[in-house]
Amino acid sequence: MKITFKKPSLDTLETWTAKRKGEALSYQHPKATLEKEFPKGFDHDRNKCLLGKGDAIFELAKEGIRNWIIFPKAWIINHPTPLPLEVGQEVAVVFNMLGAWWFNSCRIQYLIEEPNRFGFAYGTLLSHVEKGEEVFWIEKRANGEIWYNIQAFSQPHYWWVKPFKPLVRAYQRKFVRESCRDMQAYVKKKASS
Repeated sequence: MKITFKKPSLDTLETWTAKRKGEALSYQHPKATLEKEFPKGFDHDRNKCLLGKGDAIFELAKEGIRNWIIFPKAWIINHPTPLPLEVGQEVAVVFNMLGAWWFNSCRIQYLIEEPNRFGFAYGTLLSHVEKGEEVFWIEKRANGEIWYNIQAFSQPHYWWVKPFKPLVRAYQRKFVRESCRDMQAYVKKKASS
């Protein structure tokens, strides 16, 4: 993990991501977000929000996930951009918290590509402040409603993060709220244009 007080440049992001190639996962439960029960000893988060109704909204929501609208751009940088949705792809997730930029890395673990569901899951690498896995997907229900889902299990990776767990959890909740807001705004704007 790396912390800087300066917003990272493209060169810095590329160097950081390149050095994560082949880095090990920081947790022992790859693809556990596919299971009904998440691993014990982790915080479990299961969130969803309604995006709208119908095939057009479903296609726009898929586009939103492909374009990483799910990450609030005001305080999170993803690299590379655009980010290929491919199993094994390393992802830099750099977020701004308390005036500092925190570098974290993940790797896409699996994709969801079904007629009525679309998304992906990534797991944290050793260079991440947390350890665990997160899955993002949209689903089209039988009634035509389109729901955006975010589910995760996580815990602090480093001992020195544990005292700040309430702050980390607050940022995780903020992320979910803003991710849902941004996805809803994206599909609404695209649908009306």
